[in-house]
Amino acid sequence: MRVIAELPHPECRITLFNMNQKYIVKFEQGTLEQSYKLSELDLSGGGANEIFEILDEAFIGTVIERFKLMRSDFSAAYNRQQY
Repeated sequence: MRVIAELPHPECRITLFNMNQKYIVKFEQGTLEQSYKLSELDLSGGGANEIFEILDEAFIGTVIERFKLMRSDFSAAYNRQQY
């Protein structure tokens, strides 16, 4: 897996990888991560720039909200095991 680019964002780390004719977009926030895979065949040949156009602020906003849900879900599961 090869790192293609990183997209700066104040609330999470966004890294674009390339592996086996797929692009992998990984979002990281603390100990949590989300990954999205796109086949090179599904894109029109714009590479990293085309993917960064897909990653608009509306999409990144939903990713940030999902991190909040993930953290809440894990915290609830962890707390259930403590009692």
